[in-house]
Amino acid sequence: MKAVLCKAFGPAESLVLEDVASPVAKKNEILLDVHAAGVNFPDTLIIEGKYQFKPPFPFSPGGEAAGVVSAVGEKVSHLKVGDRVMALTGWGSFAEQVAVPGYNVLPIPPSMDFNTAAAFSMTYGTSMHALKQRGNLQPGETLLVLGASGGVGLAAVEIGKAMGARVIAAASSAEKLAVAKAAGADELINYSETSLKDEIKRLTDGQGADVIYDPVGGDLFDQAIRAIAWNGRLLVVGFASGRIPELPVNLALLKGAAVVGVFWGSFAQRQPQDNAANFQQLFHWFAEGKLKPLVSQVYPLSNAAQAINDLGQRKAVGKVVVQVR
Repeated sequence: MKAVLCKAFGPAESLVLEDVASPVAKKNEILLDVHAAGVNFPDTLIIEGKYQFKPPFPFSPGGEAAGVVSAVGEKVSHLKVGDRVMALTGWGSFAEQVAVPGYNVLPIPPSMDFNTAAAFSMTYGTSMHALKQRGNLQPGETLLVLGASGGVGLAAVEIGKAMGARVIAAASSAEKLAVAKAAGADELINYSETSLKDEIKRLTDGQGADVIYDPVGGDLFDQAIRAIAWNGRLLVVGFASGRIPELPVNLALLKGAAVVGVFWGSFAQRQPQDNAANFQQLFHWFAEGKLKPLVSQVYPLSNAAQAINDLGQRKAVGKVVVQVR
């Protein structure tokens, strides 16, 4: 089979496309014929050795995939050969086949195509877990989404609206904000032209945002925590800005606020029943048309390095997908 390989830590340009032996599914795994793979921010980190997981060389990046089950290990009972599924792989999806633990694989709705499915699991799984289990977002509350035009940000906008929140979307350009508006955002903040903190306070009559969804970190975190509501929850999702912020904890004390970590991958493994319930709700909203995943760019497997670069340089809106077959 063909696979995009990382043979040493380095930039995306160092990745190579080669023929390798197909993996064999273990007893608790399925073998997936990959049709499409999602591109996510961790892909930009894992190839440079900056992610919390460092697979042995050579490995393929790609943390999520969609395709058809080709083989099933003897300990997997909820899937069969021929099933259309989405899978959380961690890495390995930029290849024609990947072996995946059965607990990380879900059947996809009949109405969902493979490109959409490949763009769905990580972004919507992360954002649903963040807003439901970690943020306890309630109807009528104000949700602020930073980086609102990216994959997880757009998912958070849509899920927040489906949960009954008032959603403020923040992004760095008018073009990106237009995408968030189309996804249902009620208010918009262009933080390249105005003070994020001041605009949050203006749009909330000085009360602040009840829940803040932050996949960006850096300076935006510093401003956002200063405009959080009483009993607010700031969700730490990621650090796309490149800087991991430090928190003066008196700010949390003064607002009775919580700064809450979001790690969906571990949640999915530790609480599989809760994760499955989240996805049943997500699939229901998808069927109702409340969730409309935006796949803005599709790359062939041979151009996977370009896909990773475009995402890392924050050129993409919505989700980027590598089409494998």
